[in-house]
Amino acid sequence: MSERALLSIERLHKRYPVQGKRGALLHAVDDVSFAIAPGESVGLVGESGCGKSTLVRLLARLHDATEGRIVFDGEDLATTPALKFARDARRPLIQMVFQDPTDSLNPRFTARETIAEPLALLSRLRGAEAAARVDEVAAQVGLPPELLPRYPHQLSGGQKARVGIARALAVKPRLLILDEPTAALDVSVQAVVLQLLARLRRELGLSCLFVSHDLNVVRLLTEKVAVMYLGKLVEFGPSDEVFRAPRHPYTQALVSAIPGQGPRIRLTGEVASPIDPPKDACRFQGRCPRAEDRCGREAPPQVMRGPHMAACHFAT
Repeated sequence: MSERALLSIERLHKRYPVQGKRGALLHAVDDVSFAIAPGESVGLVGESGCGKSTLVRLLARLHDATEGRIVFDGEDLATTPALKFARDARRPLIQMVFQDPTDSLNPRFTARETIAEPLALLSRLRGAEAAARVDEVAAQVGLPPELLPRYPHQLSGGQKARVGIARALAVKPRLLILDEPTAALDVSVQAVVLQLLARLRRELGLSCLFVSHDLNVVRLLTEKVAVMYLGKLVEFGPSDEVFRAPRHPYTQALVSAIPGQGPRIRLTGEVASPIDPPKDACRFQGRCPRAEDRCGREAPPQVMRGPHMAACHFAT
């Protein structure tokens, strides 16, 4: 890709000390690297506990990384502590849409006040200019003016989701991080909100990181997909390639669960502990149907085939 990445994650780590175990560390994110181009949408998938939420918090600059770089538009944001970044001029450029619109909205704020809040905190817009921006972004997400004076308990799930999206868009971000944005919605409402997100991304030229357990949604809404397992990035590449011909056994198992994808691959065994995992072994070996002796002795290399990476001894 000749165009410079908007976001480049370089050897990112997040380790937490384990309470009651001196010197022990939980490796929540372990040596993760990938990039998102301007206007590109990347999906982030993996089982619960794989490190997706921690990675999202690092990229949204809500938490500090232990090691590594988060390069946004040529600047390493990881050098600015998360607490200080909250008041940084670059803060509006990365915004987040949260999983549950009900929990993420202040019950004491009307829809208008919710959308206006980041403008008051992060922009120079005041008074009539701020009110006009609220009206503009509400219209973009399909919120009628008569809903803006309402409180969250007076809104439907889909309407609350639109308020959350409008709040994130109000300060004109360049990167939108969507953490399971439709997981708490009814199926019929999910489709409408996903169509809205796809349209907004096209119209506004947004880069997106889309976190989801729904692989069908990821396949439809993203150009690339990143697969995490136990803190590691095990596969990354164009979405059509990853879903059509996954190269890592873990990804193969995830894709097999999509209806119509052939026989289901059911994983057995237990997920290994993320506390001080071995460096010279594959973390998936205890559940992998293809595991061999060397998988317990050698950490798998990242094997590239064009833009498609898989970290597996069998990736070739």
